[in-house]
Amino acid sequence: MKKVFLSIAMIMLLGAMLPAAAQDKKLPPIDASPMDMAYYPPVYPYLVKVKGEPGNLVARVIYSRPQKKGRTIFGELEEYGKVWRLGANEATEIEFFIPVSIGGKHVPKGRYTLYAIPQETKWTIILNRETDIWGAYKYDQAKDVLRTTIPVLSQSAPVEAFTMLFEKADGGANLVMAWDTVLVSLPVKFSERTTGKRK
Repeated sequence: MKKVFLSIAMIMLLGAMLPAAAQDKKLPPIDASPMDMAYYPPVYPYLVKVKGEPGNLVARVIYSRPQKKGRTIFGELEEYGKVWRLGANEATEIEFFIPVSIGGKHVPKGRYTLYAIPQETKWTIILNRETDIWGAYKYDQAKDVLRTTIPVLSQSAPVEAFTMLFEKADGGANLVMAWDTVLVSLPVKFSERTTGKRK
């Protein structure tokens, strides 16, 4: 009888220990450059249609947000004239759910990697067809869909975390990118055939 009692006690003790052991599992810490995304039209978290804009979603950008941490970003951390992944970790990706126009060039709907070549007064923005890439280490210029140049604007107050967002604009939306004291804005136009508008 004592043996049966001891066996039951051991089983109960082991059962109590199992959940405690599961809680000891080590999980990864919060990423130093957390992933974020921006939509156009915005999602908060339900889809909010912008009056006069086409259908449901038009564009989405997925990127990681490195922090300034007292550093000089452009010209030092991110060297001028070099291809940058527009964030940290995986290269930034943008998806268009309708055909759009950037820099006067037609862009079919689809998912693209988004890169930049920063300069002091201008940035070259690159759309590339190869996706799911870590950083810009395997960037292949032969797979570029387009390149366009946009001017650099200065901000007096530094932006701590690299930020991307869409703003409504004439004929489409601007993809705004800001970090440190630098801000650039990429115009994305929606064609008449996608919006259904007529002049």
